[in-house]
Amino acid sequence: MNINKPPGFTSFAIVSRVRRLSGERRTGHAGTLDPTASGVLPVCLGQGTRVVEFLMDAVKVYRAQIELGVTTDTYDAAGKVTCQTDPSPVSRRRIEAALDSFRGSIEQVPPMYSALKYKGQRLYHLARAGITINRKSRTAHIHRLKLVCFEPPLLTLEIECGKGTYVRSLAHDLGQLLGCGAHLKELARLRYGPFVIKDASTLEQIEQGKNDWQRLLYPIDFVLSHWPAVVLGEEQEKLVRNGSCIELNEGAHSDKRGRCRAYSHDGSFLAVLGFDSEKGHWQPQKVFARPGQQHHRGCQALDSHS
Repeated sequence: MNINKPPGFTSFAIVSRVRRLSGERRTGHAGTLDPTASGVLPVCLGQGTRVVEFLMDAVKVYRAQIELGVTTDTYDAAGKVTCQTDPSPVSRRRIEAALDSFRGSIEQVPPMYSALKYKGQRLYHLARAGITINRKSRTAHIHRLKLVCFEPPLLTLEIECGKGTYVRSLAHDLGQLLGCGAHLKELARLRYGPFVIKDASTLEQIEQGKNDWQRLLYPIDFVLSHWPAVVLGEEQEKLVRNGSCIELNEGAHSDKRGRCRAYSHDGSFLAVLGFDSEKGHWQPQKVFARPGQQHHRGCQALDSHS
């Protein structure tokens, strides 16, 4: 389910609502959004929870509004102001030049107010107790970074990035580079992998359609729609359902990690297959139960990768 999370809700609170509405105990989400952030939050139900791991490497797109001249301890608007300066000397040209330092592979120090753990404790718990821990920098990948608008002291960025990117840290570090300080004022996720904001369902739509919530579901294989796909014969299908390896035609393709989607002869999504290059065969990595009647939006079982 593609949900447009409103600000003021935790990601867990959204999952709890969906769990209560659907009655499905196995419910989870991919890509936590901070309570103050909004936008695309994929929520997985039932067997859909088994493909969450394949969303982790998906590219995300954010729109971030950053306020210059004000630094906070959380790096966002929810935190305590720690420093204020005059940002008027900062020009659009200086901002554009500074942004060059944040494109490509960069090193980020995670904020203290984050969900990372130190000796079993969340960093934000330690931060609230007044404890600061030295954090190691992590590599983040910024694929695209565009200055959308600059109305001093506010600037708006559109950011396309990989997993593990802290937009709050980017805002803080940009302010440090500009010499005036900054914090993340607003954040919206516009895309997460194949899920986009224009197709996301609001909480109101979900609640209003509680008797027909299945129409908001995407099929499990939607998450893997960018992978190559193969259709198996009846004998191959039996082997895969039993967890046995199979051989495929030489024309069979896989993604960069040697994986592909497998469908039964009737077009139903069957399994995730992984290629064993040493043995030259395909091993079932995840096998899915035969689906009942499916309710989904905008995804055919086999796409142009087939």
